[in-house]
Amino acid sequence: MPPRKNTWVLLLLLASKIALQYCVVSPQYDPHRDEFLHLDLGHHLAWGYLSVPPLSAVEAFCIQWLGNGEWAVRLFPAVFGALTILLVWQLVAAAGGHLYAQLLACFAMLFSSYLRLNMLFQPNSFDVLAWTWIYYCLVRYIQTEKPRWMIWLGVALGLGFLNKYNVMFLVVALLPALLLTPQRRLMATRPFWYGAGVALLIALPNIIWQWQHNFPLVHHMKELNTTQLVNVTASGYLLSQALFLFGSIYLWIGGVVALFVYPPFRSYRALGWSFLFVTGLYLLAHGKSYYAFGLYPMLLAFGSVYFEHLFEHGWKRYLRPLWVLVPVGLLAWVFDIVYPVASPARLQLQHHRMQRLGLLHWEDGKDHLLPQDFADMLGWHQMADLALSAYHKLPDSVKPHTLVICGNYGEAGALNFYNHGKMPDAIAYNADYAYWFPKMDTLSAIILLDDEPDELAKRVAGSIVKEGQVTNGYARENGTAVFTLRELQPGLLALLRDKATATINEYEARK
Repeated sequence: MPPRKNTWVLLLLLASKIALQYCVVSPQYDPHRDEFLHLDLGHHLAWGYLSVPPLSAVEAFCIQWLGNGEWAVRLFPAVFGALTILLVWQLVAAAGGHLYAQLLACFAMLFSSYLRLNMLFQPNSFDVLAWTWIYYCLVRYIQTEKPRWMIWLGVALGLGFLNKYNVMFLVVALLPALLLTPQRRLMATRPFWYGAGVALLIALPNIIWQWQHNFPLVHHMKELNTTQLVNVTASGYLLSQALFLFGSIYLWIGGVVALFVYPPFRSYRALGWSFLFVTGLYLLAHGKSYYAFGLYPMLLAFGSVYFEHLFEHGWKRYLRPLWVLVPVGLLAWVFDIVYPVASPARLQLQHHRMQRLGLLHWEDGKDHLLPQDFADMLGWHQMADLALSAYHKLPDSVKPHTLVICGNYGEAGALNFYNHGKMPDAIAYNADYAYWFPKMDTLSAIILLDDEPDELAKRVAGSIVKEGQVTNGYARENGTAVFTLRELQPGLLALLRDKATATINEYEARK
């Protein structure tokens, strides 16, 4: 097929990727809990945050500029997913593959769990793109020794760092991987250090921010380790890797094998070692399964070139269409349970099927009615409407002196997404919200979101009125209620501000 037609094939694949991302989430689901936090960062641009580096905030700011609609929220991960497919296409060509190998790799990317990864506005989509970009630049530098590829690798690494610190696991794995192969000589070249300098220069503002705030990342990682990572087992991690790209497991495993045994790939053996080292690091650190998903586009690319070679001649060439269609068929088999395209009630008809596949297992180590991501996409709009209704009931003289306090970052982010400009911005005493305590001199009312008012609320408020609660039994926030607190005791504002300061001091390990 002529190259121009190949270009049209690529453009069709990229357009299909973006279109599919808008088809895998039913309108009856709201954005995800984590998405609300990342979207709220766009109102508070800075060089760093407790939860993530700053790139998500820039994306959120652009989403606001585009109108802050849910279509815009879906756009960024969809585009990042399409760009990853573009790099895989190019990586296959760089590894010596032709159109069949490119289709094989891109179909494996298109009809896989990357559809699920790219359906949420989280740093994970750009993280996978950054890893693939780094691998592509490294391959191109090995082939050409042109300095520009090391410069671009530095750009990819720097932006990857500003997106998610997870990319440092790849750096830590690549260094010994290079040392184990003849490519160790790259580390003694000027372009290698030029690339390192570019990466450091791009990442430096965030590093300075972390230093100025006494490295709150350390607190975040400790909290993550005690609440979530402690529940990750080695067997669970490895099983998740197999299930993630189950429809093309033959390709990525073939890629690992080929990087070590296929003679044309001898120059790229460091990439195979990096896969083994990253896997070992995550097993030691109890990393979540999706942390390593940036490895697989590279493996699919090399695996596809290897399969093109294996099935090039004789009767085996007639099996070529089968390998391309396997991911499509397997995804079709599980599509209705791994994507939120059906209502929660309909999903209950598939409860045992989802349980057998481990889809109902949450980060708390227990099984629930829905996959955790699905439960985290329900109830938010109802919650925001209840809070806005409570705010509208307040006298006009009280509204400017009202504080909105939520029990967690998801609740605060949801209110600020749906009600921004209609009521005061909500805060919470976790994630980054403690840094955003509003500047106000008088406090006349509090709108509180929680299961029940705590003892402090009962002690400082003369009047507590329950306005309503989330009534979606499938939502993770089911039962979260909205309360209006009036007749507040003097000095409460200072007490709440001190609580925010204490939270910040805890994050920054300050006394």
